[in-house]
Amino acid sequence: MNDDRLPPVAPEVTATLVENLSPRLRKRLDAAVTKLGARPTLRDGDTVTIQVDDETELRLHAPGGVVATADAITCGCLLAPACVHRAAAACAAPTADPPPDLADRPTGAAPEPASAADPAPVPDSASSPSSQEVASPAQRAAADALWSAGAAVLEAGIDGAGAVTQSALLRAAHTARIRHLPRAAGAALSVVTLLRAARAGDPSYRTADFVTALAELLGTAHRVGTASGAELDAARGRARRPYSPDGSLRLYGLFTEPVVTDSGHGGVRTWVAGTDGRLFTVGDVAPGGVGRAVGVADRAVRLGDTALTHRELGRAGLAVSGATVSPDGRLGAGKGVKAVTARGAAWTELPLAALWETPPSEQAARALRSTSRYADPDGGGSDLLFLDVELIGAVRESAGTCLLALSDSGIAVRLTVADDDPALAHRDNLMLLAAAPGTRLRIIGRLVPAPHPRLTLLACAHPTGGGTIDLGLDRLRRADLPDPAAPVHPAPPQPGGPGAHSPLYLLERRVEQTVSAGRAALGMLGDVTAETRRIRRAGLPTAAGLLTALCTSAAQRERDLFGRLLPADTDSFATHWLTAALYTAAVADSLCAAAWEPVREGPAAEPSVPDRGPGRAVAQTAQH
Repeated sequence: MNDDRLPPVAPEVTATLVENLSPRLRKRLDAAVTKLGARPTLRDGDTVTIQVDDETELRLHAPGGVVATADAITCGCLLAPACVHRAAAACAAPTADPPPDLADRPTGAAPEPASAADPAPVPDSASSPSSQEVASPAQRAAADALWSAGAAVLEAGIDGAGAVTQSALLRAAHTARIRHLPRAAGAALSVVTLLRAARAGDPSYRTADFVTALAELLGTAHRVGTASGAELDAARGRARRPYSPDGSLRLYGLFTEPVVTDSGHGGVRTWVAGTDGRLFTVGDVAPGGVGRAVGVADRAVRLGDTALTHRELGRAGLAVSGATVSPDGRLGAGKGVKAVTARGAAWTELPLAALWETPPSEQAARALRSTSRYADPDGGGSDLLFLDVELIGAVRESAGTCLLALSDSGIAVRLTVADDDPALAHRDNLMLLAAAPGTRLRIIGRLVPAPHPRLTLLACAHPTGGGTIDLGLDRLRRADLPDPAAPVHPAPPQPGGPGAHSPLYLLERRVEQTVSAGRAALGMLGDVTAETRRIRRAGLPTAAGLLTALCTSAAQRERDLFGRLLPADTDSFATHWLTAALYTAAVADSLCAAAWEPVREGPAAEPSVPDRGPGRAVAQTAQH
């Protein structure tokens, strides 16, 4: 049985079933989940049946596609309903997103589906919970429960965070959602999803993603209890993506990119620019995967009365009246929005040409504000960069082959594919471009945060003529490439910058090791003086101090008068870990921004750490 064959189960249902188990059955729960995963399933309409054994069946009833109540999971064994099978089935199934018709749906919980109407606006009055100056006692209690559940995951590590630990997270997430804390609730659900992927050996799982999700959970929970005003509003998050009126817009198409998510959604996103250089998107994403992504590109855009397809819009223009726009630049498609086709503009014509005139360092700084691991979800901004480059050639890396290019500002940039799926054109197009060194191109790419300049390549001007290429959808041919020319640079320049050889990874490695193996593994490291000395020599004294404090906290256990170990101080350790995680992310962002700056002479200094987001209050707490 595969998890994706089971219907999603509401978080509160899983939590209730696990909480109702006896202590003896809770100890058997993880084994029951594994055993149930090997049993056959049968779907009949809204009901999925699992054959527990030759005589026992387990049923999950999911009207509307989601198991919404505990009574919807039934078992035919003699111990039912107090058996372990019902809880095991809930733990094995995917976690359902909150229903879209509730006002407390976390922003970003799932890709926005195509819709003919805008989401309902969120009230912004004095009666709204988000406008209170400080968190209510109920919200602080919910945040404390989220912190405790997250700290328990950190204490146990992935291997030790089984179904019972996950159930505590799901219960805390449900409570946070009904207390109007959608950002923290969404972070908790992300932690559970990644925990299950890691424990199941999912090849798409990345430890760095788990670190980000857990730090987002702990950091947001901490901020709810300590912040006020605008910072508290950001920590609470928004229940729905707000769309604000933006009057009349004259838009010019840039390109269309395929969108394929890990949750099985697929579609496209078309980027357009306004006369003032602002970037907007028109999307169509729904369940369907990569097949839908390829097909939707040639469907009509759902915006006003235009008959343009997404591919056509990427090269044409729109005149929009009554426009509504979300903070991240999505154009609403409500009934009051009117749009008609208009003339587009070439990338070399105004207003689009101005996008390539901004220095790469300024573009990278802007993109980092939206791609930072702990960026405010409502912060807006774009992660795209617009560059004129000369292609140098292919470069092999541990993760595969990328294309090296030199920007007009003299920065060596590594260009990678946005998606390796063979149904999309990204990989084939990049390999063809790598075979044409010396070619000059105007490109659009998405910033990849790294200690050296790096982009995923999304679109480019046609190598030999007019027009543009959507590199995920349009397939280049060899006839489209110019004759190979000798590159200006005989040897490919290597990406450098202040972070190219930074020992920051020594701290990052310990942060990741903690979530993988738990506190105990970090506590057994012993002396880390050699690592901290190397970090200090590189001009990162704060990182060295954080590593020492983290390892000391992990190893610290008090004993009572009889020599018995006392319970560990999970709060203190979680605070040290969170501070280290947020610090490494902030320094990584700083190193990335510095890599896009023109090379300067002089001694290197420790990168400045932005004093923003959840890192500020947590760092102050740890230092005091």
